[in-house]
Amino acid sequence: MQMDFHYYATYCAAFLAGYSHEESLDIAYSAQFVDECSRTLLAKIKGPLRAATTQLQLEMMDARTDPVGRQDITRIWSSFHFLPRDLYASKPHCSRLYLNKYRLICGPNGDLAVKTVELAKGRPLQSVGIAMHVLADTWAHANFAGTPSLVINNTNHVFYELFPEEDGFREKLITFRHTTSTPDDLENSIYTNSLYQRNENTIMNLGHGRAGHLPDYSFVRYRYLPAWGDYGEIIKDNPSDYMKAFTQMIRAMKYIRGEEKVFEKDVYDTEASGPWRDRIRETIEKRQLSACDDWRALGEELSGHTIDVFSTDRYFEEYMQSSKDEKDETFLGRFILGAIAHKGMVISEIQRSKNMLAGVARAGFFKRSGA
Repeated sequence: MQMDFHYYATYCAAFLAGYSHEESLDIAYSAQFVDECSRTLLAKIKGPLRAATTQLQLEMMDARTDPVGRQDITRIWSSFHFLPRDLYASKPHCSRLYLNKYRLICGPNGDLAVKTVELAKGRPLQSVGIAMHVLADTWAHANFAGTPSLVINNTNHVFYELFPEEDGFREKLITFRHTTSTPDDLENSIYTNSLYQRNENTIMNLGHGRAGHLPDYSFVRYRYLPAWGDYGEIIKDNPSDYMKAFTQMIRAMKYIRGEEKVFEKDVYDTEASGPWRDRIRETIEKRQLSACDDWRALGEELSGHTIDVFSTDRYFEEYMQSSKDEKDETFLGRFILGAIAHKGMVISEIQRSKNMLAGVARAGFFKRSGA
């Protein structure tokens, strides 16, 4: 997903869940900051590097892809962007190494999604935002894994965009290119993806890189034949999935606020969003590179307040000027603690399933300070 959903749509969901304007802004900022909090950024503000929730392209170019390096990559991407759906999934007639990768495939309504929301309950708003980012991405990034793997994440030439037409869909073959400086051409279904490389563990085969930004566009529908699914057809309906993500976030935040007693899988709050459903559906299905303006307009209409444009460095000065003993109580300090706690939980669950692709959850992941 992109800033349009992680920041502005998350603000809308938080407000509909009962949070105030100011609280909704804090949650939305934290949700988007998951896509910003790299080791480069943390080094700049002198924060603990283990709190990284993403990797910059330049960082990934220099990332090691030996077993230790792959564990580091997997810890970040499986924890925050490709949360595994089923760590105990079975697949006959395959090696243990392949099975471990297969079990990291992302998807909604898994046990880890429930644990993610439960972990945020009783914690600061920054942890709520982190949980909403992770929860939303389980829908957008479904069918891809947060570990480098050609066999799991590769795509082939059978990749079609689907356009609603009468009672069915019209298909158009998608053209992929590798010129990252050129925007995706929505009119002609030309999208940028990562360069094909045979190496199973190259960084080019991380997440949905081989499918480009398609999973991040709310309007798109597509079908393809993943190798992990034995080349069976998968149809991805993002408009439906993004609507479920939005209404599930409302339900999750009502649970975190104490309005709901439990957070259950496959349960959505369509009542709170009901009066705005057509408007939300229209925004989700509109073909555009970014839906920020539409989501922002809806949020401001909902709350009657101006939504600040996202600024990555909004809380840098507060954090950097605080003493060591005060940093944990700053906005970014609370985000950092929430990120470390969430990452530690996910790594522990992966490790508990006897899958070592994310390494070991060290005790240091749960400490309150240090680098």
